[in-house]
Amino acid sequence: MPRTARTLPAGIAVALAFGITACGGSGGGDVAADEKQTITVWAMGAEGEKLADVAEEYTAAHPNITVKVTPVGWDVAHQKLVSAAAAGTLPDVAQMGGSYLGEFAELGVLEPVDTGTFDKKDFFPSAWKQGEVDGQAYGVPWYVDTRVLYYRTDLAEKAGIDRAPATWKEMRDLATAYQGKAGTKWGLSIQPSGLDTVQNFYSFLYSAGGEIVDDKGEAVIDSPQAVKALKEYGSYFDKGLSNKSVQPGYDVVKDFGNGRVPMFFGGPWHVTLLNEGQPQLKGKWAVANVPADASSVSMAGGSSLVISKDSEHKAAATRFLTYLTDTKGQADWYERTKDLPANTSAWTSGDLSDDADLQVFKKQMDTAKSSPSLARWTEITDKVDQAIAKVTQGKASAEDALRTAQSQIEGLVK
Repeated sequence: MPRTARTLPAGIAVALAFGITACGGSGGGDVAADEKQTITVWAMGAEGEKLADVAEEYTAAHPNITVKVTPVGWDVAHQKLVSAAAAGTLPDVAQMGGSYLGEFAELGVLEPVDTGTFDKKDFFPSAWKQGEVDGQAYGVPWYVDTRVLYYRTDLAEKAGIDRAPATWKEMRDLATAYQGKAGTKWGLSIQPSGLDTVQNFYSFLYSAGGEIVDDKGEAVIDSPQAVKALKEYGSYFDKGLSNKSVQPGYDVVKDFGNGRVPMFFGGPWHVTLLNEGQPQLKGKWAVANVPADASSVSMAGGSSLVISKDSEHKAAATRFLTYLTDTKGQADWYERTKDLPANTSAWTSGDLSDDADLQVFKKQMDTAKSSPSLARWTEITDKVDQAIAKVTQGKASAEDALRTAQSQIEGLVK
């Protein structure tokens, strides 16, 4: 799929205007890994704070290496990276999600992954794919994220149901029973509209066998599978099982705790939020894999670690990334942050192997699907967000909403 500066998002266009070309640059000779040197690292949000502690320990064990970590807020991360790319001042190592990788690979400022050091077989397939652009790996998976179904077991029993829903029909039946027999306000919390509504929709779309953009780079959001998924998603609002009006910043954990909302799709961090913020629910909730249509498939998220093409410390940076992403490093990172390991071998011991809830996440990750690393992915998903909102608000049929989205997205992937 050819890409040109004309079709790139604003951030890349600005960087190109500053003189970065698609072929990238070179930082000259690489400093040997055993020489005394400093590696610069940018990591985002809470990960940036925690990584600084790991860097201190790494430096203590490797006196010739100083790892300097700069925490960067997610609200400014993209612009900071774009500006650094334009100025030729990217750090040796940076944290990136899939939505960033497509952009910066397009700029030619990322070093391809050393596949002799990092083996894709060691990682969840979707995590590795998230770091690929046009078949070339640029990011080493660091941690993963997916969505599973959280549900109130005590209220399900009150509604006469004693097991987790495994199919779309069973989930819809449980949502209806929650309202009709357990007296909940809603049956299922899913986002009706607004930014990143698509993240709730992915579990329906992927489980139906649909996609937004296929492996050939073609828009396919108006496929029969996608239409079926959006009809199912919209049915929760048509039947009054889900709230059509959810305010920004809505706290689903609170309503899960008070029983207004008995089911929602959530990430691994919700386990901690529930254990710490809703202790009265202990033993009254559980997690389950995404209910299936054609299959049970959820979204794959998380972050990768990349090395700058202009770095003069690639060898030492590669060693540091190995330290962070091998079995021991991944298990240690989970203990520090509760971020789920991308390296599957880290799941074979300790809490990760013993905790039944965590194993639900692992099973979901085995089939989870990552989004394509496309430069305009944020713009593309915005069109899907708009289509979902039309359906949940009763302003268009699934067919019409997705037909419009299809035509818009076709212009973004050409």
